[in-house]
Amino acid sequence: MYLKRVAAMGIAAVFLMGTLLTGCSKENASQTNGGTEASGGKMTVEIVAKGFQHDFWQAVLKGTEKAATEFGVTTNFVGPEGEGAIAAQVEQLNNAINKNPSAICLAALDTSAAIDSIANAQSKKIPIIGFDSGVPGAPEGAVAANAATDNYKAGELAAEKMYEAIMDKVTDPSETVRIGVVAQEANSESITQRTAGFAEKMSALIGEDKSSVEGHDKYSRKVEGAKVVIEIRIPTEVTDNAGKTEALTLLNKEDLIGIYGSNEFAAKCIINANEGMNKLGADKVIAVGFDSGALQLDAVKSGVFYGSVTQDPVSIGYNAVKLAVAAAKGEKVEDVDTGCQWYNAVNMDSAEIAPCLYE
Repeated sequence: MYLKRVAAMGIAAVFLMGTLLTGCSKENASQTNGGTEASGGKMTVEIVAKGFQHDFWQAVLKGTEKAATEFGVTTNFVGPEGEGAIAAQVEQLNNAINKNPSAICLAALDTSAAIDSIANAQSKKIPIIGFDSGVPGAPEGAVAANAATDNYKAGELAAEKMYEAIMDKVTDPSETVRIGVVAQEANSESITQRTAGFAEKMSALIGEDKSSVEGHDKYSRKVEGAKVVIEIRIPTEVTDNAGKTEALTLLNKEDLIGIYGSNEFAAKCIINANEGMNKLGADKVIAVGFDSGALQLDAVKSGVFYGSVTQDPVSIGYNAVKLAVAAAKGEKVEDVDTGCQWYNAVNMDSAEIAPCLYE
C-alpha cells in the first residue's frame, strides 16, 4: 500500500509540474505575440474608432462583427462620444494597448496626440491597422496597412456630380455665384481629404483662374475677380447647433447655387438648416452630401438633395479586422481601398447601392 501511495504522489507531482510549465508557456506567448495564445487561444482585436454617435460607426461595427465571426476572433469596439474628443480617444487607445491584444484597429482623431501610445504599441509588437481616416502622419512602420475609402477621390466624385447639375451657372457667369461647403472639422484625414478633393476638383472643372476658394485658411486659394466662389465653412465645435449655424450662413447668401456636406454630420446640418427655408432642390440650390443616415436618405429620396456619395462602412469594418488578423499572424498586408459610390433617388434602392446605405 505504501509503495502504491508513493507512486500515486509521484504521478500527481509530474502532472502538476506539466500543468505549471504549460501555463508559463501560454503566458510567455501572450507577452511576446501581442495577446495571441500559443495553443488554440483566440485572437483578440481591439478597435478604436473616431466616434460612436453617428450611424456610420454603427455600420462599421457591423462589419467588424461579421469579420470576427468569420475569422473566429474576439473584437472590442470603442469610440469617444464625439469626434472632437481627442483626449478621450487617446485614453481608449491606451486602455486597448494595456489589454495586450493580438492587433489594434485605429481611426485616429489626431495622430500627433497619440504618438506616445503608438510607440508603446510598437514596443509591445502589437500590429496597428488603420481604418476609415487611418493614422495619417504615424511614424514609419507603425501602421501595417489601412482599410479605407480613398477620400480625396470620393470628394472629387461629389464635385463631378454637382458640376453636372450647375454647369450652366458656373460657366462664365455675369455675376458672382457661390458654392458652399460644410465640413465637420479640419483635423481628421478623411474629412480634410473629402473637402480638399471636392474643392480642388470643382475648381479644376470651372477653371482655376475663374474660381476662388475661400472661407478657411487650410484650403484657401483666393483669386481676385473670380466670379465663382467656393466657400468652406467649419464649425468651431462638433455640435448640431454649431454645424447648423454654418449651414444657415451659407443658405442665407443670395448668390448660393450649390452646397456640399462632407460627411453625415455636415449633411444633416444642411438639411436641418433648410427646414422652413425650402432653398434646396431641383431648380433651386443643388445639395450634395456624403455618407447616409435616415435624414439624408429621406432628403435624397424626396429630391431635397441632388444625391450623395456613400462609402461602404460595413466593408471598412470587415476589412480592418481581416487585415488585423493577417498582421497578427505575421502575414504581409497591404492597404485596401474600400471604395465609394454615387447614389440618388433613382439608384438608391438598387442591389449595388442599397447595402452601402444605413439609417
